[in-house]
Amino acid sequence: MKFRVTKSVVLAVAAAASLVSAGAYAQDKPAAKPPADASASRWDIFAGYSYLAPHGTVQVEQPSTLQILPVDYKSVNVGGIVSAAYFFNKYVGAQAEVGIHEYGDSGSTSNNDGFTTISGGMIFRYPTADITPFAHALVGGALIGGPEHEPNTWGPALTVGGGMDYNTPLFGGKLAIRLFQADYEYMHADFGPKVYGGRANINAARLSAGVVWHIGQIAPPPPVTFACSASPISVFAGEPVTITGTADMLNPKKTAVYSWSGSGASGSATTTTIATASLAPGTYTVKGNVTEGPKAGQSADCSATFTVKDFEPPTISCSANPTTIKPGDTSAITATGLSPQNRPLTYSYSASAGSVSGTGASATFSSAGAPTGTATVTCTVTDDKGKTATATTPVTIEAPYVAPPPTISSLCSITFEKDKKRPGRVDNEAKACLDGIALTLKSKSDATAAVVGSSTAEEKMPPKHHKKNRMKDLLFPAHAGEVQLWHRCRPRFPIPFDRFVG
Repeated sequence: MKFRVTKSVVLAVAAAASLVSAGAYAQDKPAAKPPADASASRWDIFAGYSYLAPHGTVQVEQPSTLQILPVDYKSVNVGGIVSAAYFFNKYVGAQAEVGIHEYGDSGSTSNNDGFTTISGGMIFRYPTADITPFAHALVGGALIGGPEHEPNTWGPALTVGGGMDYNTPLFGGKLAIRLFQADYEYMHADFGPKVYGGRANINAARLSAGVVWHIGQIAPPPPVTFACSASPISVFAGEPVTITGTADMLNPKKTAVYSWSGSGASGSATTTTIATASLAPGTYTVKGNVTEGPKAGQSADCSATFTVKDFEPPTISCSANPTTIKPGDTSAITATGLSPQNRPLTYSYSASAGSVSGTGASATFSSAGAPTGTATVTCTVTDDKGKTATATTPVTIEAPYVAPPPTISSLCSITFEKDKKRPGRVDNEAKACLDGIALTLKSKSDATAAVVGSSTAEEKMPPKHHKKNRMKDLLFPAHAGEVQLWHRCRPRFPIPFDRFVG
């Protein structure tokens, strides 16, 4: 069985590669270049033109003369090459390649050179943003024909070489141009001991160019990420804070290890709880770490902050009832305290004068010993954290009532000397005096009338039980209250009514 590829097929492959390359150059190159790692593809598929220059001589037995004559291989000007490379990482991969070179001298009927190589091996590259140099070493088999009517025969083939690709930004950076590929090939074929037989040991130089299509990308595993948060972010001392960490891009085949540090945090779980009872007011930071291996990208850190708030002081209001008292009296003091954090409260009291007794929300102010005027009562509330608040309320101590001194004015006088026989008779002059007194008392309801009498040394008490000289009682009616005038002297003695006391 013979394996042949016609010249038209080879030309078609070479022409297609040339057209793609020409089209790539014809386009305007965008200003932006793909990043360096964009050239690190997972697959590289190459197709292009190939020129083969074999050097080898075959001792060919001629059919007519049975002579053995040396026949040389000729260069193959038109050929095609296709390869596929799979890369394990950014630099190293495995490659399979097929090269087809037929009919070195199209004008000679005696030359039927033909080389078809199928090989595989390792490929090494160094990708950058613009160019990717590479080298490869392949081993396989070659289907070799000629150089003079020898049938196609399989033999071993070895290929060593390298080249350079230019990375274009076309098609998202997937298209590259293989500027050149230069290889050394060794091929061997044994045509047998017969007419048109012989042995071929071929050392060939191969030059190729074409296009490369990048498929996929080799990217390092995404780095592990770790984020953490505090809940709640603001607390009072004694309230717990929970720090929660969330890791992403972990390898499910590996075991992640968590650790926490700072502000009393500890543990190896995804969460940690902070006890804040011993923390002073301020802002604190907790750091977390997750690790699944020693390599770069296999660990990540995070941090979360929370605030311990200072306790707010309590508030208090204070009132007195009554607010005005007399000396020696008391007033009830009421205090109302409130803690924003509902802390337990205690009360105390003091006064600028007097005294206050009581320790709860109510107390009693005593004005005993305090001077008249305003006394200030101070109410104080204290929580269990030592925070205090004060309020004051005034209590007025009234001065004791002191009656004003009486005013004395003289009104009139009555004499009893005008009527010797009836000295107790009230004459018109005395009546006018008494009427005036009555009018004055009527206009001044708080006035008091005082009667002042006088006597001389010549006056003597009448004999006892003497009918004519008995004591006379004189009664004077008054319109504003009763004014009574009691006369206990002898009637003939005058009693001056000369002073009014009001």
